[in-house]
Amino acid sequence: MTENIVPLAGETDTAARAPVVRYEVADRVATVTLNRPQARNALSRAVTYALWDAINAAEDDPDVDAVIVTGADPAFCAGVDLKEVSGETAPSADKRPEGTGPERGADGLFRFLPVISKPVIGAINGVAVTGGLEIALQCTLLVASERARFADTHARIGIMPGGGLTVLLAQSIGLRRAIEMSLTGNFVTAEEAMRLGLVNHVVPHEDLLPFARRLAADIVSNDQRGVRRLLRHYRQLADTATLTEAHLLEGVLAETWEPGTRDVASRRAAVAARGRAQSGP
Repeated sequence: MTENIVPLAGETDTAARAPVVRYEVADRVATVTLNRPQARNALSRAVTYALWDAINAAEDDPDVDAVIVTGADPAFCAGVDLKEVSGETAPSADKRPEGTGPERGADGLFRFLPVISKPVIGAINGVAVTGGLEIALQCTLLVASERARFADTHARIGIMPGGGLTVLLAQSIGLRRAIEMSLTGNFVTAEEAMRLGLVNHVVPHEDLLPFARRLAADIVSNDQRGVRRLLRHYRQLADTATLTEAHLLEGVLAETWEPGTRDVASRRAAVAARGRAQSGP
């Protein structure tokens, strides 16, 4: 097993002095772990950069054929760090130049995860909210712990989605169910997510990573040229007809939303309290 224990520039949580994203490789599977548990793995700028770099590292690593993305308990990812977005806390990393990601692609989709030739399994260990849900939706397939909860809280906060949520969620569970999730902001349990088709499997919490690794091992055991060609083919199918246009429309929505983030600070506490109440046991 290899493990990234020396953080790259902008990759360290200064409070904990630990990498905000951990990268490990074993048996041709890279495990990427969001590692800000004290902040429910919220997406600070440093986290988004480190996550982007970790997925690219897995793509470039000849010893990796599959990737698992998960979070340090108790959450998978509570979404974008609203304190940083609203200016309550200083930026956690210097802004990167265009073309170095994460960024909005030519198709209009803002990508938290770069598109790579290898499958990415999301191992959802707890709440996956808003930006965290978008990360999950950008994975190839999903395995959920029984503790997982999913929600789109953009409307609660008063901001618009920009990471493909309205397109990818509707594609996963159907348009009307996606609209209900977005307009209510209500949380969906792991079992309900399974019924809706949002996740592939629900397993006991302690078996989440072992199960995800077994699934990855099944993929690794196959002909990798065939695996990567099939994955590319499925992506091409998904991008036919009007899907690209839909992503472009969401990109316009996100980039032209005038209210922006000015009211995020005043709403953050209430949103967090409601989320904790709905996502608890």
